[in-house]
Amino acid sequence: MNSQYVSSLPNDIISVWRQLFERQHAFALHAFNQLNDEQFFTILAPGLNSCAIIANHLAGNMLSRWTDFLTSDGEKPTRDRDTEFELPTQLTAEQRSRIMERFEHGWQVLFDAVDSLNSEDLSKIVTIRKIEHPVHAAIARQLDHYSFHIGQINIIARQLVGTDAWEWFTLAPGTTKAFNAKLMGEN
Repeated sequence: MNSQYVSSLPNDIISVWRQLFERQHAFALHAFNQLNDEQFFTILAPGLNSCAIIANHLAGNMLSRWTDFLTSDGEKPTRDRDTEFELPTQLTAEQRSRIMERFEHGWQVLFDAVDSLNSEDLSKIVTIRKIEHPVHAAIARQLDHYSFHIGQINIIARQLVGTDAWEWFTLAPGTTKAFNAKLMGEN
């Protein structure tokens, strides 16, 4: 990779990535915490996924991509992506707990990998399915992927909980002007 390009990346890029991943993690947990066990496993329509399936898929992706991030292909031979999209046979609180443990383990592997990065690592190349990616591009790819699925989780959860009962992670509709006025000291 061209070292001139890497030197043009902001000095705080790794901490910015960490913050963005933390926000996505929090956004997902915020949605999961509003769902009961039945809702966690609910598929709203044929061809869609439940929050449980998406959480399981994200966990599988994180464990594959972030384990030995700089030294091995991001698609590990031990990963079975297709099974990540299968609804478990038992839709119980215990099964939900297993999925969430795996989800949290995936995030911990991700956070450990990001925390281990330093500025010299930004000039390295990693592979995903044998395709080379500069480290910054591989990380951007994962941020994009996780944001997409966590958005899905929030849309599904909001449909299941109902708009009136939904607790907003971001500003609730109709509250932007008051929030901005308070933030800008106009109140």
